Amino acid sequence: MTTLKSRLQDDLTAAIKERDELRSATLRMTLAAITKEEVAGASARELSDDEVQKVITREAKKRREAAEAFAGGGRTEQAERERAEGEVLADYLPQQLSDEELETLVAEAVEEARSSGAEGPRAMGAVMKIVNPRVGDRAEGGRVAAAVKKRLAQ
Repeated sequence: MTTLKSRLQDDLTAAIKERDELRSATLRMTLAAITKEEVAGASARELSDDEVQKVITREAKKRREAAEAFAGGGRTEQAERERAEGEVLADYLPQQLSDEELETLVAEAVEEARSSGAEGPRAMGAVMKIVNPRVGDRAEGGRVAAAVKKRLAQ
């Protein structure tokens, strides 16, 4: 069975052969982050696919935040580069939920929380406990929290 890390390494080799600078630089940085994570503890270890996925998710989030910061600072070229790197990483992540799918999951969780007595702004924690396992890694925490706040405000 091919691990996610070995898939990244194979894709990096292919990108280098194809002289795809963007893809090879992005995969190289991601593999470096994975290696850093592997040697971070008391003893070096191989990361599981789930742990590798978390590293990729974190790297993708960094790209998204950097793109926003660059765009806000008027540095469109760097913002485009960060977005492009984020798109390379998206190939290795689970399909993200659409806004509609997320709203549906949040609506169901809000109803469940209300039926068990959670109301108003204090219901936020209860709703998040219900919705987070269902969403998993198919949507970022901040995006989920924003959807829950919006729904609770209705």
